[in-house]
Amino acid sequence: MSPWAGPAAVVAVLAAAVLHATWNAVVKGSGDQIGIMARSSLVGAAASLVAVWFIEPPARASWGFLIASVVIHVFYNLGLLAAYRLGDFNQTYPLARGLGPVVVAVFAALVLHEPLAPLPAVGVLVIAAAIGVLGLTPWRRVRANRPAVLAAVFTGLTIATYTLVDGVGVRRSEGAAGYTLWLCGLEFAVTALVAFALRKRVTTPLLAASGRAWLAAAAVTVLATAAYGLVLWAQTRGALAAVAALRESSVVVAAVIGMIAFKEPMGRVRVAASVAVALGVALLALPAA
Repeated sequence: MSPWAGPAAVVAVLAAAVLHATWNAVVKGSGDQIGIMARSSLVGAAASLVAVWFIEPPARASWGFLIASVVIHVFYNLGLLAAYRLGDFNQTYPLARGLGPVVVAVFAALVLHEPLAPLPAVGVLVIAAAIGVLGLTPWRRVRANRPAVLAAVFTGLTIATYTLVDGVGVRRSEGAAGYTLWLCGLEFAVTALVAFALRKRVTTPLLAASGRAWLAAAAVTVLATAAYGLVLWAQTRGALAAVAALRESSVVVAAVIGMIAFKEPMGRVRVAASVAVALGVALLALPAA
């Protein structure tokens, strides 16, 4: 049995992967991760406040999952900020993303009764193993920066948790658009408050930033919302484990960005691991026999 209801879901998740790696690179490269997260959250909260008047809200049965996901996403954002502050982009990003597919696959199979067929299951394992190599090599760099690794692992666990929560919630929402809008709007509002509290300087320079800084923040908002909206829609049309694993093909994009934009090392082992991710993606995307 195919883990996908159609090829559109595969394309949507792959597009989301590119968008996700891109906005994470913008945050990492900003030089002020808390500042850009705060401004991005303010832009997103304001846009969501307007948009809720035009889109049907999610069904009542999904609201418990939605609120839980907002809380988990705030911890995810905090973990992400810590990982990017402490470590390299092409190490912390793959490690954070790599835990999710395995945790989601096991939970979905045992609790949600969504086991994958043999080939897609192999695809999940290949992707997770390759991402582990990307995040844990070279080992001397890992040993030298354990705090970054711990922050990335924490972030990965939150990713797995909100993926599962949202996978159930969006299916009960009777509309992925409404669920996405309310989830992102509430997450943006709470994240903005937390970011301002972390900075302690409420008005400057977070609000009195340059136009370029606000433009970068707006770009992060658009990219992040579009990326997760595509994932949520795909979760209504594909198995949770398959969506979670395919989404993590973003690590290949992140590795290339890290090498080109941030001048981070990319040896033969990491290139091979990136190719393995692509192989796992191909196994996941194969149609049912």
